[in-house]
Amino acid sequence: MGDVESDANGQRPVGSPAAGVVHSLSQRHETLATVESLTGGLLSASIVEIAGVSGVYRGGLVVYATELKSELAGVPAGLLAERGPVDPDVAVALAEGGRRRCGADWGLATTGVAGPEPQDGKPVGLVYVAVAGPGGSTVRELDLDGGRDHVRSAAVIEALRLLAERIHEADAADADADGGSPAPAGAES
Repeated sequence: MGDVESDANGQRPVGSPAAGVVHSLSQRHETLATVESLTGGLLSASIVEIAGVSGVYRGGLVVYATELKSELAGVPAGLLAERGPVDPDVAVALAEGGRRRCGADWGLATTGVAGPEPQDGKPVGLVYVAVAGPGGSTVRELDLDGGRDHVRSAAVIEALRLLAERIHEADAADADADGGSPAPAGAES
């Protein structure tokens, strides 16, 4: 990861993936919710570090225990029973459930195996990050190397990158629908 810069007041990491998505969502007047398993709050913590996030971030769920994925995030119990918590469809259901339960435009979710041991036959470093948004849902499988802390930190970065890509795609689709390019940064829409 590159150097992280601060704004003139030293308030926020301008170059961070979280700062980019917060800025983009603010420009779009859209909101975000998170649902985390293996990251255990790291994703939401990286988002709330950004100054001005209160207009964007609705909140999140940390559903570390498998049954809470169903009870709190709305993942179908049958899906969890059949495939376990580390599964691409479970990741999508987490993102969709967080979006719905928190009343947000976008839901961002993480699930996987941080280690130190494999879980339910799934290897350490297998992670799924998912985004649910106005245009549908996307999931990405990650095969992360390193120890537990690195897997969790990398999952946060990759989840934010996936969200940034989806927001960029939505901006491009909006520009195409408008027959032009998106409004310049800082312009009101």
